[in-house]
Amino acid sequence: MRDGMGVLDLFKLDGRFGIVTGVSSGLGVAFATALAEAGADLVVCARREEMLRANAEAISKSTGRRIVPVVCDMSKEADVVAMIDRAEKEFGRIDILVNNAGTAVAKPETEITEKEWMGVIDVNLNGVFRCSQEVSRRMIKGKVRGSIINIDSIYGVHGDKIPALPYYASKGGVANMTRAMAVELAPYGIRVNAIAPGFFPSEMTTPVFQDPSILGHIKERTPMGRLGEPWELGGAAVMLASDASTYITGHILLVDGGWDAN
Repeated sequence: MRDGMGVLDLFKLDGRFGIVTGVSSGLGVAFATALAEAGADLVVCARREEMLRANAEAISKSTGRRIVPVVCDMSKEADVVAMIDRAEKEFGRIDILVNNAGTAVAKPETEITEKEWMGVIDVNLNGVFRCSQEVSRRMIKGKVRGSIINIDSIYGVHGDKIPALPYYASKGGVANMTRAMAVELAPYGIRVNAIAPGFFPSEMTTPVFQDPSILGHIKERTPMGRLGEPWELGGAAVMLASDASTYITGHILLVDGGWDAN
């Protein structure tokens, strides 16, 4: 084991500082909670201030970690830079970045407007680029051997009959951007990986699950026959953020109940 550490010690994040985006609802709360439980102090960000602050307070109270909420629109470069400035001011450095913020438009390809297309691409793909580029620049400057975790999707590597073309396209871009970034940043000791969730209950997926035929399709298509629980994503995030994965980079980790294997 590294420096005589036991295997469980490798998963600890004590003394690490991170950023998690998209923490006003959904899976971002699960990611932030898991990292904090493992010992990390965090800046959490989202557009909706009231929900963001409530979640930050709850995570801090339950974990005892310092959780700093910062309002940020990932489609605006100035917001992203200001949020990262705040993280550095609060903690001195950034060890972990989880690019979780995302959006979707669910309608047939023939009905999608250019505004809807660009809205999804600007958050899901461009937002990941903006945040990753700014954080990686600072990691390189500070000689931080950090971890960037992009939240992808099974729809970044698979098609399906549920119509959401901008989402599929943006998440496919995230998958290959993850691989390209991993190659470029490896010489600096910065690891870049992605988590590709299957179907989990969240604010984004609630309307989809209200259609019994779609919910039935999802469960039938998933070998484990059920939706995931948000807490089931936490272990993957902690593993990729920690020293338990120091030789893993450029990997897309599917947490999908077997969807990819079916």
